[in-house]
Amino acid sequence: MTRPVVALVGRPNVGKSTLFNRLCGEMMAIVDDTPGTTRDRLFAVAEWSGVQFDIVDTGGIDPTSASRKSPLSIGSADFIQEIKSQAVMAINEADAILFLVDALSGVTPADHEVAQILRQSQQKVDGQPYPPILLVVNKADSAKQRDTVNEFYELGLGDPYPISSVHGTGTGDLLDELLKVFPKQDEEEDDDTVKIAIVGKPNVGKSSLLNKLTGEERSIVSSIAGTTRDAVDTKFEFDGIPVILIDTAGIRRRGRVEPGVEKYSVVRSMRAIERCDVALLLIDAVEGISAQDTHIAGYVKEENKSAVVIVNKWDAVEKDTYTMQTFSERIRQELNFMDYVPILFISAKTGQRVNQVMPLALKVQEERLARITTGALNRILQKAQDVFAPTSKTGVGIKLYYGTQVRTDPPTFLIYCNNPKLAHFTYLRFLENQIRQEFPFTGTPIRIVLKPRHD
Repeated sequence: MTRPVVALVGRPNVGKSTLFNRLCGEMMAIVDDTPGTTRDRLFAVAEWSGVQFDIVDTGGIDPTSASRKSPLSIGSADFIQEIKSQAVMAINEADAILFLVDALSGVTPADHEVAQILRQSQQKVDGQPYPPILLVVNKADSAKQRDTVNEFYELGLGDPYPISSVHGTGTGDLLDELLKVFPKQDEEEDDDTVKIAIVGKPNVGKSSLLNKLTGEERSIVSSIAGTTRDAVDTKFEFDGIPVILIDTAGIRRRGRVEPGVEKYSVVRSMRAIERCDVALLLIDAVEGISAQDTHIAGYVKEENKSAVVIVNKWDAVEKDTYTMQTFSERIRQELNFMDYVPILFISAKTGQRVNQVMPLALKVQEERLARITTGALNRILQKAQDVFAPTSKTGVGIKLYYGTQVRTDPPTFLIYCNNPKLAHFTYLRFLENQIRQEFPFTGTPIRIVLKPRHD
């Protein structure tokens, strides 16, 4: 089940980032950051009243670009295209829009422009405009300012919701209304189909790889209920195993809105990652590994999904004896938080090594579902304690009594000890490495949970 996506939209200086920080920092519980991963501060997983959703700050259009110094609210003609691009991207990817305006400045021409773009970009779903738009009047810090929000009815977007993102006034009521407009989500059927997401930044070759993988064997292409709009799932069989390829292609770079495009490609990748068993992270061999690649890898890690790193366009790289080794070392360095992930060099254009992609992905899925016996796990734990038994500042060391694998998908190990607080995260990493020495769990994260034993 995918989390709803909420986009913050509006002209510059209306308080989008302030509201984002308030929702994510004070009133919401952000999903835990995994040590060593990178989180893009413009994208966060948040929770309200037990409902999780993704929140995206679209940013604003820089009013000083093109050598202009006037505020966008005064002279916005030169920025209509940029405003439109941001708004359209939000509409295409979001399940709900928070359209922010400024109570202090009142209704501006730029607000009218954004409102018109949003209305025109909505589609009818079950007779209702989609995605729903909530008009948020920010900077309504006083009762007097809140009483003047009626002028925003002229934007034609329904009831305005006065808030103060700085002080938090009205944000609770706003979020209660936001939850009401989220689409109903049905639990996805639990079956034996292996779900593989093809993720990566724009123009890295996701569609080309999908076409090569399916080829003439592609039997059914369908939009599956509950999936991201504009994403098409491809069903086929590989060696008798039912597979769904989740395609996240379709976004292209366009001029000065490239940062926004990049951001929304991460959103699309995130929604695919939520649904998949194995993520194929495509990296452009010509450009090398980028910060966005690292961001997406971090999301894969945070969601506890298995992964294969696919270096595409390898045919376009001039090679020498050590090129592949050097490239692999760079990837390992940048993705040091998931060093268990295999790396495969391919060319989706020429077909080079593409035949190895599916067998490797299914091997990783097999590892994800692997289970080791309690006896084997406890032998590993005993050996680990013989090798390294750390002590705290007080001289008291952690003692592991016994452990067992409590689940697969991903492999999760429950280990009873004297005091979990004595275990530094580096020790957990040490235990993980000890387990992987005998059971690699290739491409798959493993979770270790320490629990005190009560005698």
